[in-house]
Parts: sequence; C-alpha cells; structure tokens
Amino acid sequence: MERTRAFLERLGLPRGDLHDLPTSTKRFPDGAQYRIEIPSTEGPRVLAAVIEEAKRHGIVVHRISQGSGVMLLTDEEIREMAALAAAEGMEVSLFARPSAGWDIGAMARTPAGALVSAKLRGQEQLVHCLEDVRRAADLGIRSVLLADEGALWVASEMRRAGELPRDMQFKVSVLMGAANPASVALLVRLGADTYNVVTDLSLAQLAAIRAAVDVPLDIYVEVPDDVGGFVRHYEIAEIVRVCAPVYLKFGLRNAPNIYPSGRHLEELAVQLGRERVRRAAIGLALLHRYYPDAVGSRPGAAGLALPVVDR
Repeated sequence: MERTRAFLERLGLPRGDLHDLPTSTKRFPDGAQYRIEIPSTEGPRVLAAVIEEAKRHGIVVHRISQGSGVMLLTDEEIREMAALAAAEGMEVSLFARPSAGWDIGAMARTPAGALVSAKLRGQEQLVHCLEDVRRAADLGIRSVLLADEGALWVASEMRRAGELPRDMQFKVSVLMGAANPASVALLVRLGADTYNVVTDLSLAQLAAIRAAVDVPLDIYVEVPDDVGGFVRHYEIAEIVRVCAPVYLKFGLRNAPNIYPSGRHLEELAVQLGRERVRRAAIGLALLHRYYPDAVGSRPGAAGLALPVVDR
C-alpha cells in the first residue's frame, strides 16, 4: 500500500484516516472555529420561532437551512425570510429543488433509490434546479443547497460568468454522499463553498477530510432518523477542535420528516424548529464545558452569505 499512500500524499491528500486527531489550525475568515446551523427551517414562521428561541437561550444561530425547496416558497415568504435573517446577521440557505425523488421516475422509490433520489433526473430537471437558484438570488438569498454534482458545476460557472451574484455561496447537501477526502476535494473544485459531510464518519475520517480541504464542514451532531439518527453531543468539543472551521448542525432525532413542508405542517415545523434550538443550547453548553477556549463567530461575521434586502 505504500506506493498508493505516497501517491495520495503527492496529490495533497492524507495517507489514511488521521487517528492521531490533529488539532485543525484552519479557521473561518473572522478567526472563529465554529458556527451553529439550524436545518429544516421551512418558512418565515419557523425562522421567527428559531430567532425567538435562540434569544431565549442566549445563543447565536449563524445559519438556517431549508429543505422543501425554493420552488415551494412564495416570493413574499422568501423576502420575509431574507429580511428576518438579515436583521439578525444570519445566513439563509434554501434548497434548490426539485430532484429525482420528487419526479415521476421509479428508481428513486426502489430499495437502491437512496443512491439517486437527491440527484437531478434529466436535463429539464437540471434547468428547473438552476431556475430555483436564479430565483433565490433575485430575491436576495445568497446561499443555496445543492445535491447534484452537475448542478454544482453549472451554478459555479454561472457565478463565474456573472449570471449569478459573485457573493452567491453553494452549500453541498449531506445527500451528495461524498465520504472521503478525494471526493470532497473534487466537489470543492467544482465550486462548493461549504460541505455537509455524511453523518456516520468517525473523528479520524473527519480529520482526514479536514486535512484535504479548507472550506467549512457542516457536521450533524444530532442527526434526523432518516439519515442515521445519531446523537453526538459529547463529541462536539473534539469535532470543533479537529474539524474547524465547522458548522455544528442540530437536526432532531425521533422527529417526522416534513419535506415538503407547507401550511398543513406549519405548527409542527415551528415546534421542531424550537426544539432544534434547544438542542443547540444543550450542545453548546457541553462545548463550553469541555473546550472552553473554543471560539465561535458573532452574528453577521465575515464569510456568512447574508441575505441582501432592499432598503
């Protein structure tokens, strides 16, 4: 194996998983090691509840993400989310939909369908996804979630060509599934600004990915049941030390999948959002107990893809 390990090293990749768990010296642009993300914030009412709950617990939420897609929010709702978040110095990342799992194809509903359900099926669906990206940008959003390599590459080229704002950021979804340093490094080359790693990686595996790329890693420390259901709160201190810069992402175990969300699920989505913030407060208490010197970002910190709101 030595020749293979040496070749990986020449490519700038680690020789193997980093079981010595080196301390990361990489940071966010403001010098911080960690930020907080609350996922599944499915509309303005949920976002308002997340903001209220964060203030009640005395914590900073740096980014919220949404999963139902730009396509299932009205212009008014997107503008309201942008205004709410901008006032708090908070990033909003909206999923660019649709995907194969929402399409008429059968494979996404087979036992092996998880492999393709988040991908784009056909060129028309690629067009639709990119239209979601354009619409989000036109309404002031500066971060979108992508789960398809082709969409990431084309959106990055659109940004380079001035078809999208230069400050647009591409957050790669956990559903992309890249789980090793080479795969994540390739997605960064395609344009990823931040990468949500798969949920079941060990600290040694995460350390190897961190060694290979500089972009922030988005790491679920509490994981929804449909992508693992893990509760890794006691690992938060080591995750921050080893993986900085890192977004600590608080999903919720033992909670229903509400995608696609809407008014019919709004009350549930609000309560789930509040509980995710409570879980984040619990996680941050553990971080402060076991790694008191860890540095978090302030609201509106450099590098956040803050919404642009017309004055």
